[in-house]
Amino acid sequence: MRLTLVVLLVMLAGCSSPAPQPAAKQATPENIGPATTSSKHPLAKYIELAGFRLTESKPGELEVKFVAVNHSEADLGDLELTVHLRTTAAKPEDPPVAEFKAKVPSLGPLEIRDTSAKVATKMRIYELPDWQFMRADFDITSPAP
Repeated sequence: MRLTLVVLLVMLAGCSSPAPQPAAKQATPENIGPATTSSKHPLAKYIELAGFRLTESKPGELEVKFVAVNHSEADLGDLELTVHLRTTAAKPEDPPVAEFKAKVPSLGPLEIRDTSAKVATKMRIYELPDWQFMRADFDITSPAP
């Protein structure tokens, strides 16, 4: 009788232990990395914008520095872009943190070029998210496709 009682208690104790928990997924911001584009412009697939850095040149004006990369084997002439900076937590319908036009001088094959643009803003630099929480998308406005 005692043996049966001990076996029953061991079985109940084993059944009442919690189920193993699956490994928790780490929350990572989406779309971290170089700028993306949904542009149908034929040159868009060869252009990458990366390394965005924001500095405040004066109150109400940001200077945005970034690099433009030509991933093609061909020379690309001067480009004009519209760039939208958003936070990684932004929903698609949220307005961008900053939106600006940028001119990228001609790029040789596989060339990287530093570029900058001035942006008017109502936010101060300390109110903006850090660079790792920013993402960008762009459209090529010139030359016309």
